[in-house]
Amino acid sequence: MDSSFAPFDLVIRGGTIVTANGRFQGDIGVRGSTIARISDTLPSRPHGPREQMRGRREIDAQGRMITPGGVDPHVHLTCSDASDDDPGWVDDFESGSAAALAGGVTTMGNMSFVLPWETLTERLRRESEQADRQAIADVFLHPAVLSPHPAIIAELGPAAARGITSLKFFMSLPSFDSAGGQFQLAMRAAGAAGSITLIHCEDSATIACCTTVLRERHERSLRHFPQSRPVLAEVIATERAISMCEATGAPTYIVHLSSARALEACAAARARGLPVYVETRPLYLHLTSEQYDHDDGALYVAQPPLRQARDRDALWAGLANGTIDTIASDHAPWTRAMKMDPSLDLSRLRPGVADLETMLPMLFSEGVLGGRISAERFVAVSATNAARLFGLYPRKGTIAVGSDADLVMWETHHPRIIRGADMHSRAGHTVYEGRELGAWPHTTIRRGEIVFEAGRVVGKPGSGQVLVRGKTEAPTWDSPSAAPATASAIR
Repeated sequence: MDSSFAPFDLVIRGGTIVTANGRFQGDIGVRGSTIARISDTLPSRPHGPREQMRGRREIDAQGRMITPGGVDPHVHLTCSDASDDDPGWVDDFESGSAAALAGGVTTMGNMSFVLPWETLTERLRRESEQADRQAIADVFLHPAVLSPHPAIIAELGPAAARGITSLKFFMSLPSFDSAGGQFQLAMRAAGAAGSITLIHCEDSATIACCTTVLRERHERSLRHFPQSRPVLAEVIATERAISMCEATGAPTYIVHLSSARALEACAAARARGLPVYVETRPLYLHLTSEQYDHDDGALYVAQPPLRQARDRDALWAGLANGTIDTIASDHAPWTRAMKMDPSLDLSRLRPGVADLETMLPMLFSEGVLGGRISAERFVAVSATNAARLFGLYPRKGTIAVGSDADLVMWETHHPRIIRGADMHSRAGHTVYEGRELGAWPHTTIRRGEIVFEAGRVVGKPGSGQVLVRGKTEAPTWDSPSAAPATASAIR
């Protein structure tokens, strides 16, 4: 007998396997942490039936779609140096992992804020140690630089050589303008080392101006939050980021893009051949700015704000046509009481929501089953493109022999209602309360280990890995036949 048919540790049999390039019905054989064999299950072959794989554990996936584990490149998890005065977000690597795995995400990219008195190496070591103790999902770290002094810039090349191939900064901070030249030097150094630069694109001067005008009108409540950070603030900063990309040649990744106008600017830059890549987040696909008019409007405060319906529609179109490369949760979890704190106003915010667990089920339900995007595009924007951009492909982001066995089996036959009380995040609530899901993870497998099944996280804290990455790689768009599928075709 061919040794490739010796018993596998795990065999997943008869599911519809989906990658960014297509789909087919087949079996997956796993040895250890990696995919060792994939065979299709076509009923007829010119040389007779193929010998069936055998596994020490077998899962019947008939009638289910199997996708690669999601790669969420943008999360915020609280680290051990948060203080009692400033507790930060309520999820750490353990609870964040639980939410991720329940939502079909097996790899998370955490924002690691390098404080002004720290070296980049110190921050990454501290967060790596915490992730080693707590994480169940796999983790990679983005150093978020607040003060790009020469010593920090000098660290970027050695960090990339150690597998930290990304950098983040914020145009929304008042300090950005005074240090713009240093940030541009940091971009150049990162790009030369094979790293990608993530940029939060909101213009701080425009925000300051709009906020001052609102205060003078005594309109300080969060009901006016969208007016304090208008689309124009995003467009100005996005166009500036594109210019910095052109000046440095550095791969540039626009995080949580929210508006049609900013997307148009990125599409034009890419048409000129610039290495500009775009991320959006679930809030902008599923909600609009009318939420701020409600009594619980503070729950929806995020940076940038929710936009109008025309912006939402443009983002869905961008996901379908390839103008948008990735979806990321920007998971920034607060409890309901923290978000609804009456002392919060335009000058004191708690931006962000818990979205790790709901991001992919909602994208599958409203995108794939809703006919907006194909299953192949779902895989591209939720896994493959992020894996390429952040130096993890083909270990992550695809279903292929030799890749990590990060797999999600989807339940599409039994609708489910989203309830905050059922979520694994310590936030304890969700902005999508009461919405119906047509798809949600039945089983999540991380590196060959079942870590979520039957509604329970069964993976152990400390079993996740902090990943070493390669150089950034551009996504590909080579699946022209991947048209949106109907719900009946999926089921």
